[in-house]
Amino acid sequence: MTNIARDRAAIILAAGKGTRMKSDLPKVMHAVGGRPMVDWSIDLARRVGCSRIVVIAHPSQTMLIDHVTAQLGEGAIAFQDPPQGTGHAVRCAEKALDGFIGDLVVLYGDSPLVPASAIEDLYAVLETGASLGVLGFEAADPGLYGRLILAEDGNLDAIVEAREASPEQLAVHLCNSGVMAGRAETMFRLLGKVTNQNAKGEYYLTDLVGLARAEGAICRAVRCGEDDLIGCDSKADLAEAEGIFQVQRRIAAMAAGVTLVAPDTVFFSHDTVLEADVLVEPNVVFGPGVHVQGGARIRAFSHLEGAQVASGCEIGPYARLRPGTVLESGVRVGNFVETKNTHMGEGAKANHLAYLGDGRIGAQANIGAGTIFCNYDGFMKYATTIGQGAFIGSNSSLVAPVDIGKGAIVGSGSVITKDVEPDALAVARGQLVKREGWAISFRSRKSAEKAALKKKD
Repeated sequence: MTNIARDRAAIILAAGKGTRMKSDLPKVMHAVGGRPMVDWSIDLARRVGCSRIVVIAHPSQTMLIDHVTAQLGEGAIAFQDPPQGTGHAVRCAEKALDGFIGDLVVLYGDSPLVPASAIEDLYAVLETGASLGVLGFEAADPGLYGRLILAEDGNLDAIVEAREASPEQLAVHLCNSGVMAGRAETMFRLLGKVTNQNAKGEYYLTDLVGLARAEGAICRAVRCGEDDLIGCDSKADLAEAEGIFQVQRRIAAMAAGVTLVAPDTVFFSHDTVLEADVLVEPNVVFGPGVHVQGGARIRAFSHLEGAQVASGCEIGPYARLRPGTVLESGVRVGNFVETKNTHMGEGAKANHLAYLGDGRIGAQANIGAGTIFCNYDGFMKYATTIGQGAFIGSNSSLVAPVDIGKGAIVGSGSVITKDVEPDALAVARGQLVKREGWAISFRSRKSAEKAALKKKD
């Protein structure tokens, strides 16, 4: 936990319509790394110790409002209607933060990759006498970004919009990210002085720097990587942010001792946990909620989501582990096996072509090819239990709820609808009927019928 001298709060701007996304989904609800972008900002605020978090939304954003309220409570939403710029958006949070005394940071709900260390650096400049701290980045192509203009002493002197910048200012590559921190009382006081006398008729948060400098206050810029500050206004931006996230996570995984045979083909979620000595083959996707212990091997073209995988397990190739899957050490889940809400005990095996849903499989049990846990009757889900050391023959259907006892054997091709006692043999299939020579007469009859049809033609 971060040691914090003063209380901290965060305002997250999320009221933008996101028209360039071309989607009914609110812009900040689009996901990067399997997590809505607004959740990245909420988590960031929590990680830097913010005791108060306010999300600025538009009243029409019902999905966003419900999503944030479920996490932070009703008091965490402030409305901006109509939108009148970033400065106006921050002022909309003033009532929600009534009585707060401390340091305030302004974040953006469409910037998912901002590191906590950068926000800590922003807060740190407030402890050294600055009234405001602004997060900036050295842009390879500054384009239309606002420029952070530094004074000779290295302090931030002004934020200049590109369209209003001189040629000398346009040559500056230190650009404004929009993320700003300051004493809450100072920021709201200065916001009261901001006007909308500009081409867009909006109230700009960036005006705070000029107002603070006019009072003789110190402002400072804090640098961060350009990739860390990407904002997502379109699906193309979203894909770019996803690519940056994936590269970062792959590098971090390998640095932590994970072997990625073909890193560019492995995809992570925001909460994927792979321990040292996990080996991941090409074309593997980790959805949310996956933890793989060291020594496990995830083979090619497998998809894992909501799964816990213990050491020594081998998954795939072409396996799918769905939410609720728990695999103890040494489990093998092979090609074209799907598990869902199923616990497999130590050393249990399902090597190929099976669906194992809503089950509990004992240690060392063997599940044959083509086995299906028939867990759904169209209305309800039911559980299948397989005892320790049980053997389920190939092409068996286990109609839940059903309990296969310890050491029991189910014959291949069986449809099991009742419990099987420990160490019993269960065979449930039609009786074999043989008719000697029948195939010869069948072929002769059908050949004659075919020849007759051709003769008519």
